[in-house]
Amino acid sequence: MPDSLMYQSDGFVVLESNQPEQFLTEAELLHKLKACLSQLQEELPRDLQKFTTLEDQAKSLMETSCELDLGPGAFLQWYVVRLEKS
Repeated sequence: MPDSLMYQSDGFVVLESNQPEQFLTEAELLHKLKACLSQLQEELPRDLQKFTTLEDQAKSLMETSCELDLGPGAFLQWYVVRLEKS
């Protein structure tokens, strides 16, 4: 049985081409993904084309992937962060 800790997160570290790393909450990452996806609607990844709303596309991407190709030389990557409190 998987440990419930696997499904806990304190946020995301986000790496973007030509930008310093950022720490975002889930809501902030969802907003960023929606903004990026709105620019890619003509070239939307195949697995996201089945979703009819930008919200559903962004949620699916956030939950099932960790990278979005934004074109030649551009990328967006995100990774779950768990902060240990001492």
